[in-house]
Amino acid sequence: MAELRSGLGFSSTGMGDREFVFTAADFERVRKMIYDHAGISLAATKQDMVYSRLARRLRETGKRTFTEYLALLERGDRLEWEKFVNSLTTNLTSFFREPHHFPILADHLRKIQGKQSIKIWCSAASTGEEPYSIAMTVVEALGGFNVPVTIVATDLDTSVLATAAKGVYPADRVDKISPERLNRFFTREALTAGGGYVVKPELRRMITFQRLNLLEPNWFVRGPLDALFCRNVMIYFDKPTQHKILTRFAPLMAENGLLFAGHSESFLHAADLFRSLGKTVYDLAPKKR
Repeated sequence: MAELRSGLGFSSTGMGDREFVFTAADFERVRKMIYDHAGISLAATKQDMVYSRLARRLRETGKRTFTEYLALLERGDRLEWEKFVNSLTTNLTSFFREPHHFPILADHLRKIQGKQSIKIWCSAASTGEEPYSIAMTVVEALGGFNVPVTIVATDLDTSVLATAAKGVYPADRVDKISPERLNRFFTREALTAGGGYVVKPELRRMITFQRLNLLEPNWFVRGPLDALFCRNVMIYFDKPTQHKILTRFAPLMAENGLLFAGHSESFLHAADLFRSLGKTVYDLAPKKR
């Protein structure tokens, strides 16, 4: 899923220079709306950031005030809701980010490779680097592209999913991938002055990209999941929301399935659901098996 933007907005000392009036009440309405819709907890310090991101939406929709813009959302404009959420989220990602997780995944895959079908869910696909890293690990661990593995990659942000599905990356996004992997999994194209890389079709076909909001009541993803990547997502939810999502994850997990979290995340408050294996990897708590 998308991470909150940390880019600089207008400073609070520069409020007189703002194009639109943005009151504390407006900010509180935004906080409530994004929390209710996506479960994201906006810190009180994010007021300037929120203004700078949403001011663009006011310009594009032709609204003169935040009151008018938020009323548009409250009337249920589905397309604008999507753009509202996309504006308040970003996607800090890279290929093989938090690299210690991928050898663990590879070992796990080799242990279960006799299964008729292996299922993996990447629940915060962003622009695709994470699910493609998972797919590369699958190919390397199991010896080829034609293996009985299903990879589902989801995200709240539709714009980044479109990028992920294309599988096209500038050279600086793949500069930490080894030459061997680049040769095996990508083709070089002169997309820009500096060139670019395209994910090979056989790797791209291993992944299904689809929008999913973790706060929605119904998920299309089905278990049993042998691996679930939910990295650098939970830090933007409060503890009750985290526990609610983890409670829904648990029944989807295979008995020995692994849950991968981000380096700054801890699920120890959900010890009734998941057991820590170290290195921000979890499996089901014994009583949930």
